[in-house]
Amino acid sequence: MFSPRYVFNSKASDVAFDLKHRNTIRYNMLKYSQSVEKGKSRFSNRTDIHEFAAVTKRNVLSNLPEYLEEFEKNAIANNIEVIWAEDSHQAISIFRNIINKYGVKSVVKTKSMTSEEVDFNEVFQKHNIECIETDLGEFIVQQAGERPYHILTPAMHKSAGDVAKLFNEKFNTDKNASAVDITLFVRKYLRKKFLNADMGLSGANFLLAKEGAVAVTENEGNGLFTFGFPKVHVVLAGIEKLLPGINELHQFWPWLALHGTGQKVTAYNSIIFGSKQPDERDGPEKMVVILLDNGRSNLYKQPHQSEALSCIRCGACLNACPIYKNVGGYTYQSVYTGPIGSVIEPHLKGFKKYGHLSFASTLCGSCYDVCPVKINLPDLLLRNRREYVEGGYDSLVNKTSMTIARELLMKPGFNRNINYKSKKMLIYLVQNYIFDGKRKFSEPKEDTFQKQWLINK
Repeated sequence: MFSPRYVFNSKASDVAFDLKHRNTIRYNMLKYSQSVEKGKSRFSNRTDIHEFAAVTKRNVLSNLPEYLEEFEKNAIANNIEVIWAEDSHQAISIFRNIINKYGVKSVVKTKSMTSEEVDFNEVFQKHNIECIETDLGEFIVQQAGERPYHILTPAMHKSAGDVAKLFNEKFNTDKNASAVDITLFVRKYLRKKFLNADMGLSGANFLLAKEGAVAVTENEGNGLFTFGFPKVHVVLAGIEKLLPGINELHQFWPWLALHGTGQKVTAYNSIIFGSKQPDERDGPEKMVVILLDNGRSNLYKQPHQSEALSCIRCGACLNACPIYKNVGGYTYQSVYTGPIGSVIEPHLKGFKKYGHLSFASTLCGSCYDVCPVKINLPDLLLRNRREYVEGGYDSLVNKTSMTIARELLMKPGFNRNINYKSKKMLIYLVQNYIFDGKRKFSEPKEDTFQKQWLINK
């Protein structure tokens, strides 16, 4: 079993030179960038909203225990059962109990990153339960036997042709089906699943403390069906998802939409106040909110890195990151990828296993520039790196090479005195053993610049 660090380096080397993959990602990200730039023009007060969003989320973090207690109290008053899960194992146990209690045999699920943290597949397989992803992108990667590629756009790495081929193999649809044809097919296919599902499983974009309610924003309407038709609705949400209340949504929903897709606002925005009332036709008979810790308390204790818990999962930092654009989502071998994932995964799952992700960044600052809640990701990555090295997690090879590099770079005379053949050998080793021969370096000059300058001045 290879370590995540080894897999990252190996996959990065392959994916970075996969031109088909890079072209697909470049095309999709270009469309995203154009939409966001167009969307920005709709905001005359972007600076004010930016500040409001950042301050609001920092306020929530500063008072997180109090907001969590307020949410729990008000949610219970709304007839919502609130259960706390310390880690993924406890969340699975809670979920298993709910399934057994209500005799669940089929589940429809909306896009939820927290559900990716907690692998429910074991429960589904053991109890012979069908679980269907209902977000189109999630449905595509589920049929491909893959995990989400991107926080917001799970099937970003697939072209329309890739999807048409996949659906032809899985459902015998036309191998030349258009995007519209595929969408109509999935719509019809999922309608039957919604009507027959026993449980709806969703995440939460925001938890509203004052109202004890769950806010969900989406573009396809699958969320409304997921918590509208099944008799049981389970929400799995991270403990950091709090907002003070409903009054903040008028800023956060359009702000999230802008940074996520470039939209003015997403198509469907729902606030769920609990199970259906006696005079209501739609809605679940039972609603449960599972508040998931799963390492978040470890991150919350950090004086600086806890800032990352302000993230609203828009995906903007991934789209801006030159590393992510080159190595892709699957290379990270983690649920959260890109700059935000590189900050939080080591704290959620341990530096020994995921600390190397903190080095998967050029520290160019693009992620900080685009963050809607002003998370200083480059600074947090540097702090992670320090913790990684000081914790003794760095490999012996890396520590040795960095020590040698430091000593050599601090002595300019070394470069002046090294002979031409040694320089060629060094370049050969770097070119073929670090870059796998995929990057060519220019031939070194026999004389250094300084020596040539002294001769010709």
